[in-house]
Amino acid sequence: MDVSVWRGSGDEGAYESFQVPAQDNQTVLDVVSYIQQELDPSLTYRYACRVGMCGSCAMMVNGQPRWTCRTHVKKVLNGDRLTVGPLRNLPVIRDLAADMDPFFEKWIKAGGVHKPGLSRDDAIQQVRPEDPGRVEANKAIECINCAVCYAACDTVAGNPDYLGPAALQRAWTLYNDVKVTDRAAVLASVTGPGGCTNCHSQGSCTRFCPNELDPLSSIAGLKRAAARSFFGGKG
Repeated sequence: MDVSVWRGSGDEGAYESFQVPAQDNQTVLDVVSYIQQELDPSLTYRYACRVGMCGSCAMMVNGQPRWTCRTHVKKVLNGDRLTVGPLRNLPVIRDLAADMDPFFEKWIKAGGVHKPGLSRDDAIQQVRPEDPGRVEANKAIECINCAVCYAACDTVAGNPDYLGPAALQRAWTLYNDVKVTDRAAVLASVTGPGGCTNCHSQGSCTRFCPNELDPLSSIAGLKRAAARSFFGGKG
């Protein structure tokens, strides 16, 4: 197959073509690894677990963000051609390795770090699994911050201040966590410039999430909570 791979750093670079033998049960990560091991050892890319748990191998495959370790070539091959690039909407360190710093900076800006209301001297707070807030919070706890939703989001592409789906989904999780005492602070962190109201509800984040989470619904929840808070309703 003819595989085009992005080579370069920052804004400078171009696609380079490689001829890779097709094999049964071959993943895109297998293809990238073959190029690095057999054709060009200078190719830079990122991966760890290879079994779809860490998300570090996320790249653009034929224009769409995917975990390359779980993407089988036969499902995405365009004729005999395959194009692999670094994640969209993030700076490129080199070749297929994107700089994740902006992604995590927005995650923190959106209040992604849990701030408990109790100390270690207090009794452990009991949380009922069937509590509506706990049920809602559980929907997004499998997010592993792979940035696939961030790369898929056209709002991020057009608005560099937009916090992005993963950061807003994390905020919605904390907003529904009964252990978080200052829910108003959570809303304040996601309703300013670049916050949840910037979402255009296109749904690419939910469509491409490899863990089948629903960031779009989480962002909609934040919008409803913000509206209730603005009009004096219960948060």
